[in-house]
Amino acid sequence: MPAKLRAIDLFPVRASAKTVWVFLRAIDSAGNVGWGEATWIGHERELSSVFARFAPVVIGAPATPDGCGLSARKDAGTAEAAIVSAIDQALWDVAARNAGKPVHALMAPGGRTSIPMYANINRRTVDRSPEGFAASARKANADGFNTVKMAPFDGVVPGKTEGITQALARVAAVRAAIGKSRKLYVDCHWRFDETIAAKTFDALAEIGIDWFECPIAETHDNIPALKRLRAQANAKGVPLAGLEMGTGVDGFREYLDAGAYDSIMPDAKYAGGFAEFKRIAEYALARGTKVSPHNPSGPICHVASLHLCAGLPGFSELEHQYDESPVFGAILTAPFPRPQNGAAPIPEGPGWGLALDMNQLSPDGAYKRFGAEAGA
Repeated sequence: MPAKLRAIDLFPVRASAKTVWVFLRAIDSAGNVGWGEATWIGHERELSSVFARFAPVVIGAPATPDGCGLSARKDAGTAEAAIVSAIDQALWDVAARNAGKPVHALMAPGGRTSIPMYANINRRTVDRSPEGFAASARKANADGFNTVKMAPFDGVVPGKTEGITQALARVAAVRAAIGKSRKLYVDCHWRFDETIAAKTFDALAEIGIDWFECPIAETHDNIPALKRLRAQANAKGVPLAGLEMGTGVDGFREYLDAGAYDSIMPDAKYAGGFAEFKRIAEYALARGTKVSPHNPSGPICHVASLHLCAGLPGFSELEHQYDESPVFGAILTAPFPRPQNGAAPIPEGPGWGLALDMNQLSPDGAYKRFGAEAGA
């Protein structure tokens, strides 16, 4: 008889002036503890409200990924998707600890044991000058990452060109810093309309980029424009990537059917659980689209994503939020293995192979707890 889910808690932890990570802890009736992450920056109250609705529903259910019967509806909103996904992550951790195996061995026996990654340097770059970005890129290279990603278009809004010249100077500085042999990815955060996106891409291509991400808003009406931008980028040998906030196969379907992207970027925090993530990846693979998971997150989503990628269909590489905050490592019971040649080994202990260290969190009041527990 499987253990029951006895308690579930939500733990916001401030990582930096801009970032609050939101972690979810699940405890089963045998005392096993599992962790998930529901971070949605700036929306912590919404996450707490949705958590309060879900906690009484799942407590007492079997402590297995399919035991709670949860699913995230396409139109339910990001907060619901994040809580459902975090509960699913925590239950995978619990189930694997019960089995005495790493999550990836439970999900995909014989799968990948090392995961190629790239370093997202955006949030660690407090100095937003060209040299500030270049310094971050050099540090990421020195720490074993051969590919870096930046989001240089601060303050740019659709239909306006103000700020683009400065952004291009940032990109040029990073390209000069890392040389021509390493890859440079550029995230646009949906800051353009089609006309400005096309002109900006031409300028980026002259500098030399290897990835063009989220140039325009991802709406049904923009799918034809995305296809045109993909063709323009592909003509220069550059893939177009996007769709980091989708939930469930239905959140990706029309873009994949239309061939809007070379790579999609589902996020373990919003996809609706690991099983749904795998269905998204299978649907993408069947349409010739790669899967490069979005992961500018805290340490629990990061380790969950490493395990998920072990057997993910169509997988190419995983994003890593590089060096945003020393809190990333300080709150863990074990350190992450250091990347080698841009790839990270998957932790091999039971469950995720690591957990949040409550001794690091609770004494200084660095977190706020929202709890719901079953009776003894």
